[in-house]
Amino acid sequence: MSQTRKPKSPDRSQRQSAAWGKRLSMLVLILITEAAFAQSGGDGRLIGKFAPDLAPVAARAHSAAANETVQVIVQYKQLPQSAQEGRVLQMGARLNHRLGMVKGIALTIPVRALSALEADPEVLSVTVDHPMKELDDTTDLATGMPSAWNAGYNGAGIGVAVIDSGINGSHPDLWNSSETHSRVVYHQDFTGTASSSSSGAQYDLYGHGTHVAGIIGGNGYLSGGNYAGVASGVNLVDLRALDLNGSGSDSTVIAAIQQAIALQSTYNIRVINLSLGRGIFVSYTQDPLCQAVESAWKAGIVVVVAAGNYGRLSVNGSNGFGTITAPGNDPYVLTVGAMKSNGSTSASAETKASYSSKGPTTFDHVVKPDIMAPGNDIVSLSAQGATLEANYPGELVTGNDGNNDYFTLSGTSMATPVVAGAVALLLQENSALTPDQVKARLMKTASKVFPNSTSAWVPHLSQNFTDFYDLFSVGSGLLNMQSAIANTDLAPATVGAALSPSAVVNQSTGAVSLVYGNSSVAAGSVVWGASVVWGASVVWGANISGSSVVWGAALPWNSSQLSAFSVVWGPGTSATSALSVVWGSVKSSTDAAFSDAGDDEQ
Repeated sequence: MSQTRKPKSPDRSQRQSAAWGKRLSMLVLILITEAAFAQSGGDGRLIGKFAPDLAPVAARAHSAAANETVQVIVQYKQLPQSAQEGRVLQMGARLNHRLGMVKGIALTIPVRALSALEADPEVLSVTVDHPMKELDDTTDLATGMPSAWNAGYNGAGIGVAVIDSGINGSHPDLWNSSETHSRVVYHQDFTGTASSSSSGAQYDLYGHGTHVAGIIGGNGYLSGGNYAGVASGVNLVDLRALDLNGSGSDSTVIAAIQQAIALQSTYNIRVINLSLGRGIFVSYTQDPLCQAVESAWKAGIVVVVAAGNYGRLSVNGSNGFGTITAPGNDPYVLTVGAMKSNGSTSASAETKASYSSKGPTTFDHVVKPDIMAPGNDIVSLSAQGATLEANYPGELVTGNDGNNDYFTLSGTSMATPVVAGAVALLLQENSALTPDQVKARLMKTASKVFPNSTSAWVPHLSQNFTDFYDLFSVGSGLLNMQSAIANTDLAPATVGAALSPSAVVNQSTGAVSLVYGNSSVAAGSVVWGASVVWGASVVWGANISGSSVVWGAALPWNSSQLSAFSVVWGPGTSATSALSVVWGSVKSSTDAAFSDAGDDEQ
């Protein structure tokens, strides 16, 4: 049953807009090099049994120092048994995680032992256990949230799993409406570094996960409702995969996803929020992290993922195209980019944040992001004493009790929980919706009215960035909850019906078109294929004509001012072959670690 939403003070929107004005430009600013997105030639497929970024390491196995190790995920043809574990331990490996959902185990193993892994006939693949980082009151009016609230929806009864740096469950904004108990109903740590506090008061040592949780389900108790989240009645399941520095790995995230599926019926987990990401080193079809999110999706859980914050990164003139992070590159999941409010509560005033990553995805050229939501200068819950709050005290915001109860962050990390909360509201309205039906409805009803381009001046970089509003930049448009709640169209319930399409280029004409479906889901089963109700032009807007050509020789890519076309698609590639990004060669696995924290813009 729906709970009564706390009354909000009349100046809520004004206070939010003011809070989103300025923030320190150095907030969680991570200096990254072009090598973080540099990809090897080819199509991202395995080289033998090794991922492309691991193959050079494996090639020197015989000459490696005795103490040199690498963290890997080993996937087997069948679920590994104790005999397989015993063999790798005899090679000098250390077992870090059992990852049954991908038929694998996470190991720290001597480089010298990699050749033995390749020779094992039961081993299917070996990939780097990549470092993982977080991707850093939302504009409720701009996304139509009051329409859902006024209809009585607050997410009550829906469980949302937050896989992040933990949640401070003792924050009053995360308690129930009568402030008698916390709505953070479960805590589990996968990093081995969290406090054992049963209350969760010290469970988020970094501060990112609590902020994300507040955007999803904070009730605004300490702000008179001014900084309430999207779905104030949801129950939150805290699966901690990032440590006090916001760092984790593929295996900690996969283990957390595995546990979310295991707890699905216990806490009615219908949504997973992943405000984190890393570079793409292999096709999504062979990436264990992507396999994990697909397993959750197929289990009936809507997986909402941050697009990444590298839209300003121009590798060889790419102008930020091709910078979507994993697992947001997977075509099943709902991938979210960030907009900024520009001091207004109107949807028409929202513009793309220049840091928000743009598609298509590396190797597979999946059309991403899927949808946009506000993510710039978002005020949400603080975790007092956590790393972020200690390092950036100027971003703390005082609550009604006079304490620093809130904190300001920007990034696709902040846009993602806006959508996760919206999914909870939609599922409360109709609990029978499948993940594909939820994704299709949100994308179809998204606001699609944008300017041709906008520019943003970033003071600390002394640089102006121009964004075009094509489907690789803003996807299907801006989240519109008013339209989503009112809409009753049902896409097919088939798993994979709402796969994000892939893009291909005709080298002779330069025209970029969309391909729907994959090897397991026929194009005719995908909702935005030939269907009248769910056709491409309806879902994606005017960017796509009836012939499904995205664009030809016109802006933005074939302009003399922008060289992104040739960089993303590569010269001389065949329209019928896997298209690869020509970005140099991968360095070491440590190049994959980066933060999804954006910067505010003027």
